[in-house]
Amino acid sequence: MKPSITRRGGEALRETVSIRRATARDAKRLTRLVRTSRAYEGHYAAMVAGYRVGPDYIETHRVFVAVEAGSERVLGFYALVLEPPELDLMFVADDAQGRGIGRLLVGHLRAEAERAGLTGIRVVSHPPAEGFYRSVGARRTGTLVATPPAVMWDRPELLLPVT
Repeated sequence: MKPSITRRGGEALRETVSIRRATARDAKRLTRLVRTSRAYEGHYAAMVAGYRVGPDYIETHRVFVAVEAGSERVLGFYALVLEPPELDLMFVADDAQGRGIGRLLVGHLRAEAERAGLTGIRVVSHPPAEGFYRSVGARRTGTLVATPPAVMWDRPELLLPVT
């Protein structure tokens, strides 16, 4: 698949990016992507400090990775839980943000959800990511109140329509 991806500033960029099902061998790379995400620096760091995306998680859920063809470098990933339908995780590598990878993943997520017969997907968003989810069609449905010590801040709850 050769999507046309746009960088910030509008400059067009042609890349070869593919999305594939994650495997147990991806676990360490996905864990590193989560733990090193700049979106979780400072105030949010405690949320991902000990987070692990293990092989068991990958085998249990529908986890997909966006990779650069040829290099297999992970640009981002998402995890879809079917029952109840929820986007459990979605991360884009810091150096790949603004290139359309997130939108590519959301498009794949919608197609995967549609194949599973879902009509909507719950998203409990990291507060700074709410604008992104709204830009791809999610609508805010409420707020999840903080649950210290695990989560120290309120989070937006959204519904992403599948079709």
